[in-house]
Amino acid sequence: MITAHSATITLACELIARPSLTPDDAGCQQLLAERLTACGFQLEPMRCGEVDNLWARRGNNGPVLCFAGHTDVVPTGPLEHWDSPPFTPSIRDGLLYGRGAADMKGSLAAMVVAVERFVAAHPEHRGSIAFLLTSDEEGPATEGTVRVVERLVERGEKVDWCIVGEPSSTELVGDVVKNGRRGSLNARLLIKGRQGHVAYPHLVRNPIHLAAPALAELAAEVWDQGNAFFPPTSFQISNIHSGTGANNVVPGELEALINFRFSTESTVDGLQQRVHAILDRHGLDFELEWNLSGLPFLTEPGDLLDGVRAAIRQVTGRDTQPSTSGGTSDGRFIATMGTQVVELGPINATIHQLNEHVSVADLDTLTDIYYATLRWLLT
Repeated sequence: MITAHSATITLACELIARPSLTPDDAGCQQLLAERLTACGFQLEPMRCGEVDNLWARRGNNGPVLCFAGHTDVVPTGPLEHWDSPPFTPSIRDGLLYGRGAADMKGSLAAMVVAVERFVAAHPEHRGSIAFLLTSDEEGPATEGTVRVVERLVERGEKVDWCIVGEPSSTELVGDVVKNGRRGSLNARLLIKGRQGHVAYPHLVRNPIHLAAPALAELAAEVWDQGNAFFPPTSFQISNIHSGTGANNVVPGELEALINFRFSTESTVDGLQQRVHAILDRHGLDFELEWNLSGLPFLTEPGDLLDGVRAAIRQVTGRDTQPSTSGGTSDGRFIATMGTQVVELGPINATIHQLNEHVSVADLDTLTDIYYATLRWLLT
């Protein structure tokens, strides 16, 4: 049973109650749009295929501070393993339970309520405030934020600063902000051999035997040393498959899926060329299909990072730690506009898990931090 709570918690509960599994927005953006319209935002829905996107802006001048996030959530997993229904928000012992509570409907609620408070207190604020919302972040991420960014670039619309509401905090709200992310480069590697009977090795070319030294060299390679903001680039083999299922047949090919999480010290072309060189050196007959999921981005100390850190210190009294660890986010698309991007949200301990939850007090604190950031940058 949800009793009276703050505006942020009430809005977060309303969002959680909408089962917005990717790419179904389930009415979340309409709910937020109504709140933003009342604050003087101009709305521009951008539906792409099955994905709902929303660009909303208040003001016509720069600088532009954008709040970005996603209304879609990941699947719940077995419903019987939840202590309460995932789309029925429940508050127990100061914790708000429900799918999306931490990732990231709680952040969206805090953002909107912070902006409502800020506009009420500073109706003539300088610059502009914007929201970029999508229902395609947890899925393929091909028809969401990237499409909105393309539209903004086409018409020359600039975003100076962006706060993405991803759950960045580790132990205390605001203890970590993400000021960058590594790039992600994937490949499907097919190594060709010659199938045949295991008893006649002179008539076969075993792709497992041929691939093993090359894969070992790839795994041992030092791709770069990283830098002050990024750890060294990492290489991983995530899947490997070969064989016919019979113990007396040498297979004809081996397939491996590989991934680079790479820093700004490496480039896509450079990584691809070095992989090709290693495979060629081993004399392999191979095919490679590359897929770039995202380029690395980095926001160095400046207006946005300094403002966010000052706001966190003002509200919580603690110093925050910038970090580029973790996976990718939609910040990678927004950063291509030359935008300073940081990710700031609640504790990420239960995201994508059963019984996902977030502290009620943390969401109210997060609202205060967003509000203080608005004051720092736009007054």
